[in-house]
This record gives sequence, C-alpha cells and structure tokens, in this order.
Amino acid sequence: MTHLSHQFADLDEVTLHYVTAGSGFPVVLLHGIPQTSHEWRYVIPHLAKHYRVIAPDLRGLGDSSRPAGGYDKKTVSNDVWQLLATLGISDFYLVGHDWGGPTAFSLAAQHRDAVRKLAILDVAIPGDGADFSQNGRRWHHSFFRTPDLPEALFQDREHLIINWLFENYGYRPNCISEEDRKEYLRTYVKPGAMRAMYSFYRELPRDAEDNHAMLQKDGKLRMPVLALGGAKGFGRGMETFESLQRVAEDVRGGLIPDSGHWVTEEQPEFIANALLNFFAEN
Repeated sequence: MTHLSHQFADLDEVTLHYVTAGSGFPVVLLHGIPQTSHEWRYVIPHLAKHYRVIAPDLRGLGDSSRPAGGYDKKTVSNDVWQLLATLGISDFYLVGHDWGGPTAFSLAAQHRDAVRKLAILDVAIPGDGADFSQNGRRWHHSFFRTPDLPEALFQDREHLIINWLFENYGYRPNCISEEDRKEYLRTYVKPGAMRAMYSFYRELPRDAEDNHAMLQKDGKLRMPVLALGGAKGFGRGMETFESLQRVAEDVRGGLIPDSGHWVTEEQPEFIANALLNFFAEN
C-alpha cells in the first residue's frame, strides 16, 4: 500500500494542497477539470516505486486556495514552479492531463532546462497553430467562457455539469465511480471553485497568445515529449500527438486503448507503464 502524504505550501498568491509519495528523481503530475490531484490515485503507486511523485491541486481547484484571478496558464504554472522551489526541486519529469497539459506545456516552455521530459495526456496545446473551433463536442469551452451565465445556471446544481462531463466524455458512462464523483464534487461545491474552473477556460485566448509568443521567441520544445490521447475520446484521437508535434521537436506517443478522456482513471495501468517506459528511455 503506497503511503500518500497530503501537505500544503503557502506561496506568493496561493496556498497549494499537494500529494507526495515515493522517493528518487521527481515526477510532477498536473490534473485536469473537473478533477483534482485525486485523479492520479491509481497511477501514483506505480510511479512511487521508482520516483518521488508530487501531485498538486492547481490554483482555485481541489483543496488549494481560490484567488480571484491568475488563471492564465503562465501564472498557474508559476504556482507549480514556486511549489517545487520550496521543495528544493530544480529539475524533474512533468506530466499533465486535460488543463494540466497546457499548464505543463507553459511550465516546460518557461523552464526548458528544468523539465527533463514532458508527457501530455488527451489535450491539445492552445496556440499550436491549429483551429479546433469546429469540434462540436467541445461546446462547453465557449459556454464556460460566457460571462456570468454558467455561474447562474449551476449555482447549487454543480453536480449536473460535473456528472454530465464524466458520463459523456469517458469511454463508458460509469467509468468514474459514484464515490469518486462525490470526492470531486466535495471540492467543486466550495465557494469560488466553479468560478475558478470557468476561469481556466476564460483565459484560453490569453493562453494561446502566450504560448505563440514563447514559441516565436524560443522555438519548439526540445526535451523528449510523450503525447497520448484516448482512442475512444470525443473526437480527439491523435489530436494530442499532432498538437505536440507542432510545438515540440522530439515527440512520440499515440493512442490509449479503450479509453475516453478520463485516461488516468479509465486506463491507469496503461498510463503508468507508458510513463515508466518513457522515463526510463535514454
């Protein structure tokens, strides 16, 4: 049984809750939406046998604090950078799923020597040069970015949208258990949590501009990159791999079998093995 240690770090603008396990070279895991660090619970035991694992709740989400602003991914990733500095970590492997992916990309683009290897799971990178606006399964992006309306519609009904996402974007409707949905909902019903969630989406245009500017200035990422997408996802398929090819030079990856979007919970052993193999490569 892997022991998970729950800790808090008081940073400049935010207090981050994070989970740690294992020892060795650091591996940082960044979660997606509407999830928290809880999404890594099945992957961490595999990684912790070989590495020191750090999995924070991102700004505004989980059991981290909820500032009014700062949800552009340069700022969110800087929270993670500050956390690692408090832990004395100067170089590491980095993994991001869903919104954790663009956060991880921003961190890697800003600190290219520190991020030894980067893995991105089932998400495209804003500002990679592609146009994803015609993907109808991503309707919620525009909806969440609409000022005030989602707050009004889902006040005291947060479970409706969270359950809908879990039931419709996995390969199987029941891929996230009732118990785990309750754990996610516990944090998303906290005051300010849904506002923070929408803010991740509302900053998407700025994220695209920031990423484009970093790529223009410093070129594509040069560290090894693993890009994996759910084979049964909502129209993504190879989109993750293709997106990372546009922003990084050394990309490998492909599809996660029998998985929709919630890849760390639908196929945790596949993800863990893929990461361990990737980290072990010279």
